[in-house]
Amino acid sequence: MGKYRIRVATGDSLLAGSSNLVQLWLVGEHGEKDLGKILRPIRTREVQLEVEVSLYLGRLLLVKLRKHKSLVGFDWFCKWIAVQGPGTQGGTWWAGCYDRWREREKGKDGAEQLSCGRARTVRDDPQNQFKKHREQELEERRKVYRWGFWKEGLILPIAGNSQWDLPRNERFLEDKDLDFSLSLAKVLKDLALKGTLDLTNSVRRLEDFSKVFPRGKTPLAERVRNSWKDDALFGYQFLNGANPMLLRRSTSLPSRLVLPPEMEDLKTQLEKELQTGSLFEADFSLLDGVKPNVIIFKQQYVAAPLVMLKLQPDGRLLPMVIQLQPPRNGCPPPVLFLPSDPPMAWLLAKTWVRSSDFQLHQLQSHLLRGHLIAEVISVATMRSLPSLHPIYKVVSTGNGGHVDILQRAIAGLTYRSFCPPDDLADRGLLDVKSSLYGQDALRLWGAISRRYVEKMVSLFYKSDGAVKDDPELQAWCREITETGLQGAQDRGFPISLESRAQLCHFITTCIFTCTGQHASTHHGQLDWYSWIPNGPCTMRKPPPISKDVTEKDIVDALPGLHQARTQKTFIKFLGRRQPVMVALGQHKENYFSDPGPQAVLKQFQEELAALDKEIEVRNAGLDLPYEYLRPSMVENSVTI
Repeated sequence: MGKYRIRVATGDSLLAGSSNLVQLWLVGEHGEKDLGKILRPIRTREVQLEVEVSLYLGRLLLVKLRKHKSLVGFDWFCKWIAVQGPGTQGGTWWAGCYDRWREREKGKDGAEQLSCGRARTVRDDPQNQFKKHREQELEERRKVYRWGFWKEGLILPIAGNSQWDLPRNERFLEDKDLDFSLSLAKVLKDLALKGTLDLTNSVRRLEDFSKVFPRGKTPLAERVRNSWKDDALFGYQFLNGANPMLLRRSTSLPSRLVLPPEMEDLKTQLEKELQTGSLFEADFSLLDGVKPNVIIFKQQYVAAPLVMLKLQPDGRLLPMVIQLQPPRNGCPPPVLFLPSDPPMAWLLAKTWVRSSDFQLHQLQSHLLRGHLIAEVISVATMRSLPSLHPIYKVVSTGNGGHVDILQRAIAGLTYRSFCPPDDLADRGLLDVKSSLYGQDALRLWGAISRRYVEKMVSLFYKSDGAVKDDPELQAWCREITETGLQGAQDRGFPISLESRAQLCHFITTCIFTCTGQHASTHHGQLDWYSWIPNGPCTMRKPPPISKDVTEKDIVDALPGLHQARTQKTFIKFLGRRQPVMVALGQHKENYFSDPGPQAVLKQFQEELAALDKEIEVRNAGLDLPYEYLRPSMVENSVTI
């Protein structure tokens, strides 16, 4: 019995408010009270209500709400609901809205139940006061978040026939959606106008690619344009470029490396570097045998090169030999290219490597690593990649080859490859100081793990037994591995969580993959692929079998002007800095109302700020600053 003060906050995005009436209930230990249709949520406003309740409710447990439809139903973005009054122990009771859209009627009575914003595990509810509420919420989530299917052997996406079938809370907000749509429409219009003219023009010299070099280019992109022929920059990209995930330290000479007898000196040199631990390799075997695209009735070509590199004492990584194709039975041995070869022959070999790097970056890094844990691609989006995404019409692995690559990549995917401490150790890069990606990935992983995940987990799970005995947690882990990842337990992914340490590792993997790992591959594409010869989307001639190469041979192998403009257009669009950007740990949503989690988040933000400053100071003394994993540059979730 007594007076309750209720405050309701609506989001400030363009369409956050609703003209529909909202009915509220207060639910306590000893009863519930229907307050009636007393709320009409309006954008950017905090509505305050005061109600007298004659019924004794006891301790407040839940707030129920139901959004009623009139002739037209409008979604409502509710930021939070706060209640003060009897049963709130003199403080403020916060409902667990978690900044979510409220859409259709829910539950048998059309009402949605919101528990206190204080997070609870199953163990925290020994009297089962929230058992029915938890079961109802899980059931509703299963209806909204459903597994889809695209191709055999691929991870499962979210079901849906269009972007509008995605869960409402996983779509862009209006400002982001508007920016994305308008920006895409503009680039498609420009591409249509200029691209048509490109069909009648041709590239005659390497410098002609300046015609499609983007305005507003980054300083690093300009550096790449001027220095793309340098061996040092070529090697640097395996360490710190747009795809730093391929390089590994050699433990033996690769079996696919075919050295003819007349190259005994090279073999001796490779073995010497191997013994000192300075021999590295980049093997593109994933591309071997992939069916290449046919573009405007012309066959395109794909290679699977192998690059052997040596790490210099000054940290530079320099190529020693490039083998463009694996050996094949009944065929002549593959041609080996060396730095001492004629300059144009060596340049063409490196250009083939850069094209192969582009294929893996676009298909593996973006579709696999960027979205694997986030799992927010709809079936429709996956199916439409070759037909609706123009860049797949100009890349050599488009028109089905990209699916083959994904299937191969996923078949060899391991849990350790998602965790930088394990991945860098497995690839022999932990002690490579010139691997700025590796250094920053380890530090960011550590901040996420120690300062955020471990401290959050310790607030809610006091022992390993609490983790093992949480049925909801165990079901979540098993579903990800067995269903979403299609039975990936044989590759190290867990199907159960036996300890707090194991839980922390799993959560950190999810967070880092959707933030740091995505940023490390996403941000670099504008820098490294804007100058077309440094990352061509396709090759129009087969891999060379002779070292008699001219500039014309390289130009003829590179993309045509129309293909180059399409690549430039989408690299610039996808790689641009987001106008609506939320940096890691800086989200405004109030997911927790308790002071404990709020203090953990504050400490995490302070740790990120300190790390960001450290990287800024380090970069000031570098010839090529590495910024992709600066916390202020890392998005709080996968975004494009």
